Amino acid sequence: MKNILSFLFQSAICSALVMSAFSVQAEENRYIESWVTLPDRSALFQKQADRIYFNRGSNPGFAIIVDDRQTFQTMDGFGFALTWGSAVHLQAMSAEARAKILKECFGSDESSVGFSYIRLSLGACDLNSFVYSYDDLPEGETDFEMKKFDLGHDHDCVLPMLKEVLAINPNIKIMSSPWSAPTWMKTNGKVRGGSLKKECYDAYALYFVKYIQAMAKEGITVDAITIQNEPLNSNNTPSMVMTDLDQQLFIKRHLGPLFKKNGITTKIILFDHNCDRPDYPLSVLSDPDAAQYVNGSG
Repeated sequence: MKNILSFLFQSAICSALVMSAFSVQAEENRYIESWVTLPDRSALFQKQADRIYFNRGSNPGFAIIVDDRQTFQTMDGFGFALTWGSAVHLQAMSAEARAKILKECFGSDESSVGFSYIRLSLGACDLNSFVYSYDDLPEGETDFEMKKFDLGHDHDCVLPMLKEVLAINPNIKIMSSPWSAPTWMKTNGKVRGGSLKKECYDAYALYFVKYIQAMAKEGITVDAITIQNEPLNSNNTPSMVMTDLDQQLFIKRHLGPLFKKNGITTKIILFDHNCDRPDYPLSVLSDPDAAQYVNGSG
């Protein structure tokens, strides 16, 4: 058991240890129970039989040392996605019930969870009841200058709910992720699959700029964007495939320079997929011209 816990504490990225503390009146009876998941899947959220007890004296069984002098990367926050699906349900609640649950999630008092980060879909995601982008056009039309860009359906429920969250916690950080570019920018002209046309790279970069600027006009600061949700998954509705070389080129020649030109400080996060493909972000970051604009990988 000692070896398992030691391994888990030293390999937090590769495994998960969920610990729950239970306090009782007697100081000597305070203990922690643990559930373990190992990278080789030999244990999957498996409750451990041994308890770790705490008291004011020495503990011959376990020693957990917290060294607050050694720091690593800074955490921007913890939270979840505010999707169309969740926004619709929140909006359907009574004002009193909605205020209660939003305060519980995003408030700062002792009775609140205190979430500090929200992810939005940039356009529709796979939890929408219908698909839309911010520049949908009749078949055959294009809009390279984004003259018809409009947050559109975000005003139906996502933005109203987000503004209620911001009223509770105005400092919450927001990351936005697209599931797909508008169909007229894509090789297959469909909401599912396909990839970004090379001749639309500039237009898509401008699409991001217009989004960040439009959100700012709503009083909403977008802290970060990802280039593409699950760029290797063509089966979502909507979805779009972007290879590592696609993202590398898009960032270094189009998005990064356009952000700089427009004075946009929103962070650029690449990949945004599962952690089993470290080769993807490493490939993008191997090009210093792209890496200079990147703030991280999702």
